[in-house]
Formats: sequence, structure tokens, C-alpha cells
Amino acid sequence: MPFWLLHLFAVAAFFFPFRWSNVAAFAVAYCLGTFGIMAGYHRYFSHRSFKTGRVFQFVLAALGSLTSQKGVLWWSGHHRNHHKYSDTPLDIHSPKRGFFWSHALWFLSPKYMATSEAQRREFAKYPELAFLNDNWALGPVVLCATMLALGGLPWLFWGGFLAIVAMWHATFTVNSLAHVWGTRRYETTDTSRNNPLLALITFGEGWHNNHHHYQSSARNGFFWWEVDVTFYVLKALSWVGVVWDLRVPPAWVLEGAAGPTRQGETAAVAEEEEEAATAKTG
Repeated sequence: MPFWLLHLFAVAAFFFPFRWSNVAAFAVAYCLGTFGIMAGYHRYFSHRSFKTGRVFQFVLAALGSLTSQKGVLWWSGHHRNHHKYSDTPLDIHSPKRGFFWSHALWFLSPKYMATSEAQRREFAKYPELAFLNDNWALGPVVLCATMLALGGLPWLFWGGFLAIVAMWHATFTVNSLAHVWGTRRYETTDTSRNNPLLALITFGEGWHNNHHHYQSSARNGFFWWEVDVTFYVLKALSWVGVVWDLRVPPAWVLEGAAGPTRQGETAAVAEEEEEAATAKTG
């Protein structure tokens, strides 16, 4: 019920008189939350594609929680499941089970509410992450309360409700549209595709075929013309020491070794790298 009600509240935002300040509130919330999901929930917690300290790790998880996409350990655990079983009957949000199921309905299913115990064990020494995961609703509440305090009802509806709904559907397009609309550079064993439009609204996640071919990379836009805002921000943060050891695709990936056998090796290499990173970080 809250999911559908929030859509009604998002539409209601357009009944307020237009002001650029409302658009700014929306943009700030959208950028912070989307970066939290894409850099934090996805590239860091799901794939460990770079390293950071405990404080910024918490910041990434907190920013991701603003989007109301449930807990960081819940999200990353299900995403790892997606890569392990992508577009097979065990993939919980494959478009082969229905486009709208892959886009949003799976997210609402009571069947998938549990958090992976493997994710809890991996981050067990960080109780603050378990707290954020189990109390994920605090994120959207804090966002909406902040917007209300700073800009009244217009900011609550624009920077709160409308931004959350926009962040939902931007993320959801990666599960749905990025598996049915776009081009395929690599012959992966799933239906992942590259889509420049989706890459813009998701800060780089639209290069989904690239990502499925070499999932441990912190850079999804493998080439200079493939816009990847998330990676640009991570690169800038690496210059000041906030993050480090950003993984990028090796030469043999960029050179286009994309046959079925090579793709299988890619998955194996990515899995080995993730296991090694987990062992090093505890």
C-alpha cells in the first residue's frame, strides 16, 4: 500500500505552483540517493569493485537508504543472486518471468523479504550496517522530514515523494528495460544490453551488457564515450583518498574477447576477485 500511495503523492507534486527551488530539491535528492544506490548498494556492497573506509562505507549505505529500496544487505544479497542465476528460472527478477514482474512486482513480493545470511555474515563486524538494513525505512523518513523542514510541503512532495518514486523506477529499469532494449557488445549467457539513455538516468548502470560481462569493474562505461557518472565521482573521490583500488576492465575485456567460453572465464575471474576482496577486508 505505501508503494502505490507514494505514486499518488508523486503525481500530486505537480499541483504545486512551479518553482525552480522545487526542481532543485528534487535534483539534490535524486542525485544523492541514486549515487548511494549505484556506487554503494551496487558497485561496493554487491560487487566490492573498490575499497573504502568504515565511515564512507556507512555514508554510502545511508545515502542508498534514502531511496526506500530496502536494506543495503537485502539489496546486495538479491543482486548477487541475480548475477549467479541471471535469466534462468532461479533469477528472481528476470524479464522472462514477465516485464512488470522484473520491473517492480518482485520487489513487492512477500516471498523475497528476507536478507541473505551470507551478506549478514560478510559484514557482521559492522553493526551499523545491520542497523541500517533492518531499519531501512528511516532513510526515506529522514529524507521527507528534511525536505519538509527546509522547504515546506512543496519540497516534501518534490524532493521527497516525487524523488523517491523517480529513484525507484530509474533503478528498476536496469532489471527490466536493460534486459530487453539496447545493444549487445558481449555474448553473455543472459539477455543484458547496453542502453545510453538508461545510462544517463541511472548514472552509468545502463551499460548493463558491459557489467554482466565483467561485473567486478567499478567502471560500467568501458570506453570514454560511454557516460558513467558514478565512476567519474568515484574517480574524483579516489584523488582525495576517500576510496581506492578502483577496479577497471582489463585489456582483454576492452579488446572484445566476447565468445561464450571467454564469457564464462569472465564470470569465474569476477567471482574469484570478489572472494579475494572479501577475504582481505574480512
